Amino acid sequence: MVAKNHFYHISLAMLLCTAFLAFQVTCCTLQDASMYERHEQWMTRHGKVYKDPREREKRFRIFNENVNYVEAFNNAANKPYKLGINQFETSPIRSSLRQEIDSRGICVPQSLGQPLLMDWRQNGAVTPVKDQGQCGCCWAFSAVAATEGIHALSGGKLISLSEQELVDCDTKGVDQGCEGGLMDDAYKFIIQNHGLNTEANYPYKGVDGKCNANEAANHAATITGYEDVPANNEKALQKAVANQPVSVAIDASSSDFQFYKSGAFTGSCGTELDHGVTAVGYGVSDHGTKYWLVKNSWGTEWGEEGYIRMQRGVDSEEGVCGIAMQASYPTA
Repeated sequence: MVAKNHFYHISLAMLLCTAFLAFQVTCCTLQDASMYERHEQWMTRHGKVYKDPREREKRFRIFNENVNYVEAFNNAANKPYKLGINQFETSPIRSSLRQEIDSRGICVPQSLGQPLLMDWRQNGAVTPVKDQGQCGCCWAFSAVAATEGIHALSGGKLISLSEQELVDCDTKGVDQGCEGGLMDDAYKFIIQNHGLNTEANYPYKGVDGKCNANEAANHAATITGYEDVPANNEKALQKAVANQPVSVAIDASSSDFQFYKSGAFTGSCGTELDHGVTAVGYGVSDHGTKYWLVKNSWGTEWGEEGYIRMQRGVDSEEGVCGIAMQASYPTA
């Protein structure tokens, strides 16, 4: 009798264990199916096509890891910013910003009264967010955004200018189209070329092309010079941004930056400058975090409709992600 009862308990335990394992397998299968469905939706939304099933499975695993990272970060709820899945699978940066190799003249624009808050979008000096795509020409988008700003603030209309003209035609110096460049060298080209054409007349292609000399000879806006902001000085940078949009270089290689969705970005990042963006304002968040308002060139689905608020006034003199290390602006 004892042996029979003993056998009954063992059988029951085995049955329960088998049922539990089956439940776990079912749950995992459902989770995988749900993640595959999310990946399918993501692929459709962003036009992702892979060459074969093996590549597709590899990309799914990356997507799965990204989702888990983003959700774990947001669930921790211990940062003043949130992450979100966007068009990127792996790092969108491929060292598209060249290293500065020559000495830089330094000047800070004069400002009679420096406002506590600034948003040049509200003052008609910022065009809609653009998307550089897979071309590593962030330097062109940064320089063009600053040029668009000073042109509007100097009495001209707010006009979307041509990044593609810089990609195609500014190739004599450090600037090498989709292979990277520098904002200062872009300013030099605009000065020597006596201006830039409009985006409408010389549209963006997202690839290196042959310079269209006829269109490059048509000028919708120009600049007379450019100035560099003193390096590693956020106060000097604030004085500059108080007057106009300013080109800045940052380290944008971290996962937190790549998947940034909203809030004041206080994430950890280095100072290996690899991305050119444009500081178009500054302010203070609802949580009291001082920030830089930065226009990116990764489309409107990234960040706060294409913008990021990056922490301002940090202990490091280089600024968060090196934002104060290599800033410059064009002059009218």
